[in-house]
Amino acid sequence: MNVKSRARIAAVVGVTALAVGAMAAPAVADPSNGFRVLAGAGSDTTQDVVNGLGDSVDGGNTIASYDATGSATVKTRTTGCVINRPNGSSAGIDALRNAVDTGTGCLDFARSSRGPADTSTTDLTWIPFAKDAVTVAVREDSALAVPDLTTAQLHDIYTCSLTSVDGVTLTPLLPQTNSGTRTFFLGKIGVAESAVGSCVGSMQEHNGEALDTAGDIAPYSVAQYIAQTGGIVNDRHGATVLGEINGSAPLNADGTLNVGFTYNRDVYNVVPTSKLSNATIASTFAGSGSKVCNDTDTIQLYGFGAIDNCGDTTDPDLKGER
Repeated sequence: MNVKSRARIAAVVGVTALAVGAMAAPAVADPSNGFRVLAGAGSDTTQDVVNGLGDSVDGGNTIASYDATGSATVKTRTTGCVINRPNGSSAGIDALRNAVDTGTGCLDFARSSRGPADTSTTDLTWIPFAKDAVTVAVREDSALAVPDLTTAQLHDIYTCSLTSVDGVTLTPLLPQTNSGTRTFFLGKIGVAESAVGSCVGSMQEHNGEALDTAGDIAPYSVAQYIAQTGGIVNDRHGATVLGEINGSAPLNADGTLNVGFTYNRDVYNVVPTSKLSNATIASTFAGSGSKVCNDTDTIQLYGFGAIDNCGDTTDPDLKGER
């Protein structure tokens, strides 16, 4: 994608932002109206859309979604339940597992931008609710100019065997260790955690302000980028632009998510499988007629795409990790 093409897309996104910006203000960080029925935490990628769903579903009385970053701890219940704030999908899943194992009930669900790492058990269920995609971002004022990279090139960049593109020395960055986006991206480019090169730095995911030199490159949620540049959430994209991978563009001509992008993914709310029979959890998350799945306006407002399998709890590949 050349600079002019990106400029046209940016202009379209800006127009779209004017249209949707009036529809909803950015969702507040942690629930501001007291404690709610269902408490969840985890993924940075989906924190804003689930915050938005929390404010929309049942008039803001059911879903409490706690941000990935902020204070060191969060309090999720009226009594007790002061827990370390989970930053990322894996941290949220671990915190949910701990709440189940200890019987505290401090969390009812975890936000996750990745699927199960282990499907040998069925203790947790990943319930899909939207489509996202992950591409790479660089600074718009960099000579790197976000070329159309290939999976093979990204593999070599993140194992540090490819150190420059278009004459620019690269500084590859990855999200924090517990990030589902990190896990997903590394899986897509075929790099194991143990094979990540020593040249790779760390950053809070989807924070384009961390890209402050010409050679910086990092994976980025396309939905987060759309919401940030559209004024729907706190804009932290900085001076970044999104690039193509394998000839696939992450955005449609109208600035919306290309759900067919080469690195597309479902995103999830994770619940204990034993709790699927709980009426509140089931009506909120499970099935195509669930309250979350019926709120496609909010899902799309935050840059995500609607999916046909929203609310599916029957896929055996989406149970596990215990």
